[in-house]
Amino acid sequence: MVTTPIGAAGVPELQGKIQSDLNAARKAQDKLSVLLLGTILADIKNRRIEEKRELSDAEVGEVLRKGIKKRRESIEMYDKASRADLADRERAEVAALEKYLPANVSDDEIRAAIRRIIADGATNIGGVMGKASPMFKGRAEGATVSRIAKEELSSTH
Repeated sequence: MVTTPIGAAGVPELQGKIQSDLNAARKAQDKLSVLLLGTILADIKNRRIEEKRELSDAEVGEVLRKGIKKRRESIEMYDKASRADLADRERAEVAALEKYLPANVSDDEIRAAIRRIIADGATNIGGVMGKASPMFKGRAEGATVSRIAKEELSSTH
């Protein structure tokens, strides 16, 4: 079992960092940051209630990634509707949330791992993704891993 560093208040470090940044944004009267961080903390609290326990840093990271994914979907819709003002705001929110996540792995690293998986006998997208997804969980978006896996599978056939 992986243990999560717990802060003094019994809260995972990542959640504590977000709470600390929210408090700083409130003091600075940064309304956009207060709204964004407050929303993310509410999402974390809702997930904690669903799970009926404190979340690990990895689970808090999952909540952040889900928030980023929703915002990226909104960016696409705003771009299609020619609402650059709203799309830019969502982009700023994505950038603000991404700073809480560990750095993503490079496409080259993903590609190398997928080539090893294919060399080990995986011949279809399901087999490749079944092995690759756990390797990159929390460090790369599933869509990126899937895209690279499809590219590598098509180049081997």
